[in-house]
Amino acid sequence: MAISWEDQGIVLAVRRFGEHDAIVSVLTETQGRHAGIVKGGGGKRGRGLLQQGNLVKAWWRARLDEHLGTFTVEGLRPFAAEAMSSAAVLTGLSSLCAMAEATLPEREPHAAIYRQTLHLLEHLGAPGWEAEYVQWELALLRDMGYGLDLTACAATGAKDDLGYVSPRTGRAVSRTAAEPYVPRLLVLPAFLRIDHAGHDEIEPGQIAQGLALTGHFFETHVFRPHRQQIPASRTRFVDRFRA
Repeated sequence: MAISWEDQGIVLAVRRFGEHDAIVSVLTETQGRHAGIVKGGGGKRGRGLLQQGNLVKAWWRARLDEHLGTFTVEGLRPFAAEAMSSAAVLTGLSSLCAMAEATLPEREPHAAIYRQTLHLLEHLGAPGWEAEYVQWELALLRDMGYGLDLTACAATGAKDDLGYVSPRTGRAVSRTAAEPYVPRLLVLPAFLRIDHAGHDEIEPGQIAQGLALTGHFFETHVFRPHRQQIPASRTRFVDRFRA
């Protein structure tokens, strides 16, 4: 008896399989990150549908649960095509998909991350979307068990004047308590502080600080222990803000 399921999914990665087919990885709300073979996915029609970031309806079927299985997919929203008008947005979309593909365990539901990923895709290019991307990476770390505590100073318990984060514990540090240790600490950008009003325009330098913050913990807890590197698409996204 075959095993099957159906759900909406976000295309995270596509690679050719043989002459005409493709192995596709999608992120779904109920099945998590899940891969399968799409027959004809390597053809012209398949290439248009199976673009990183696109939202699809997916039907998966296999003889046994441990098999790779096959997908039948139907397009719901072409986020990849919508991102083509902006190089910055396209780079952000690529980074988003690559980070989810590289970090989320296969076939393990992460419903909150799925919903936040879809929300971010729907708002790419809108004012403040770059800050939402940093918030998404913080949520991804939290969902994987490496959440940062940015609510109060680790040394004094104060909730105001927070300006730094300990690279070892992931806890916030106030500017006063941080004074002797500033060179060793990570900067906490203003838009990530709990007292941030959310009305000020967020400068690219602050986005770079936020990405440096999340990047440190991804490197330390996720990639380096498995002798892996952060995806190149994320590095390209970060480079846009370093300038």
